[in-house]
Amino acid sequence: MANDVVTLPDYSRINWSTGVFLALLHIGAIAALFHFSWPALAAALILNWIALSWGIGMGYHRLHTHRGYKAPRALDYFLAVCGSLSLEGGPIFWAATHRIHHQKSDQPGDPHSPRDGAWWAHVGWILFGEARHNNTAMMSRYAPDLAKDRFYVWLNNYHYVPLAVVGIAIFIFGGLSMFLWAICLRVALGLHFTWLVNSATHMWGSRRFATRDDSRNSWWVALMTFGEGWHNNHHAHPTSARHGLAWYEVDLTWYQIRLLHWMGIIKDLKVASIEDAVADRKAA
Repeated sequence: MANDVVTLPDYSRINWSTGVFLALLHIGAIAALFHFSWPALAAALILNWIALSWGIGMGYHRLHTHRGYKAPRALDYFLAVCGSLSLEGGPIFWAATHRIHHQKSDQPGDPHSPRDGAWWAHVGWILFGEARHNNTAMMSRYAPDLAKDRFYVWLNNYHYVPLAVVGIAIFIFGGLSMFLWAICLRVALGLHFTWLVNSATHMWGSRRFATRDDSRNSWWVALMTFGEGWHNNHHAHPTSARHGLAWYEVDLTWYQIRLLHWMGIIKDLKVASIEDAVADRKAA
C-alpha cells in the first residue's frame, strides 16, 4: 500500500443510532453462543448465503451497482430484498457508496480506504463517517438509474423492514435460539465479512492487475463472501459478473450467475477472463 495519506478521518462525531444498534447486535451475537442448536445453525447458514451471495454479491454488487448482467424485474427486485437482509442499507445507498469507492478508490473522497486507517476502512466510516442509509435524495445523485424506480426508493427508505419481518417470524416460529443465530450472529458476522472487502482486500493479498488503487485478491475473504474477495480482479474489470478469474479462484456467486444464464433466466453477461491479465501484462 502506498505511503501517502489522504485526509484524516473525523472521529469527533458518532452516528449514535447506528452505533447503539450495532452494539446490541453484537451483544446478541455473543449471546447466541450460549443458545446453540443445529436447526439454528442451519437457519443462520442458509440466511447468510441468501443475504450475502444472492443479495449482496448477485444483487447489490454485480447487478444493481455494476450492471454485470440483465435480469427479469421480478428477480431484480427479489435480489434487492435479499440484499436488505444483510443490514447494509438499501440498494441506492449501497450502489452509490460503492460507485464513489470505485471513482475515488484509495484517493481523497473514498468512503472507506485503509489509507485512512484499517479501523476506519472496516467500520469507522459507518460509525463516524458520512454514511447515511436513509438519505435517499443525496445518494440518488450517484445512483440515478435506481432512483427512477419507486420500488428501490421505497426499499432504500425502509431497508430494515424485510429483516424485521423475517426476524419476527423466526422468533415466533423458531424461538430465541434461532433468532439469536439466524439474525444477531448471522448479521453481525455478515457485516464483518463484507467490511473485510473494504479493509483487508486493500491491504493484504496478491495483485494480478496493475490498478491505480491498492486492491488485492484475498482467497480467505473470497471464501467468507462467496467470491467478493477477488477484489483486484474486480477493480480491474468492475462490470464483470465474474470475479474469480482463474479455475482455482472459488467464486460461488459467479457459479450461480452462470447457472441462471445457462437456464435462460438472465442474459447479457459481462465477463472478464484470465486472458485479460496476460494481455494487460504484455501491454505494460
